Amino acid sequence: MSRNGSGRWRLGLMVAVALAIATSAPATAQQLGLPRHEVLTISGEILFAKSAYGRRVIDEIEAEGALLAAENERIIAELSREELDLTERRAKMEPDAFRVLAEAFDRKVQSHRENQEAKREALARRGDAARAAFVELTRPILGALMRDTGASVILDRSTVFFSLDSTDVTALAISRIDEVIGDGSALRKDGKN
Repeated sequence: MSRNGSGRWRLGLMVAVALAIATSAPATAQQLGLPRHEVLTISGEILFAKSAYGRRVIDEIEAEGALLAAENERIIAELSREELDLTERRAKMEPDAFRVLAEAFDRKVQSHRENQEAKREALARRGDAARAAFVELTRPILGALMRDTGASVILDRSTVFFSLDSTDVTALAISRIDEVIGDGSALRKDGKN
């Protein structure tokens, strides 16, 4: 073999090795059935709502909201009966005595409104805290998904004007999140997330 032929052979081998190395990562992602894009999209709302973690949190918040609504209806019924009783007693009372009772009743109604609003706000804060915890728990999972697909960024679909459907990895992300953290109940320390 001539020196020139040997050099071409080595050059050809180096090019073949370089091509094999350069194309091995995409082939791995494709072999795994993963999209291969620099930019991926995800629906944050769907990610939370359809994950086992999100469904558990949503179910718990809705159940507590229903209990709060039932409590509110019960208190309103009691206050309505008390108001009716006070109205019926008015004709038999001195105006000053009635005014004292009416003002006390108004304070009671206002206190009820404030207490119920505080409970609703606490429930909303708990939901917000659970969403924030979910984001933190899913960061490493989404990071691994980015590495596996060769992506450098994941954007929320709501901020993207137009994209290919193949860039959306929401379902894949949900599958991985459910596999790693499930509904999150095993991770709960205070019983609140």
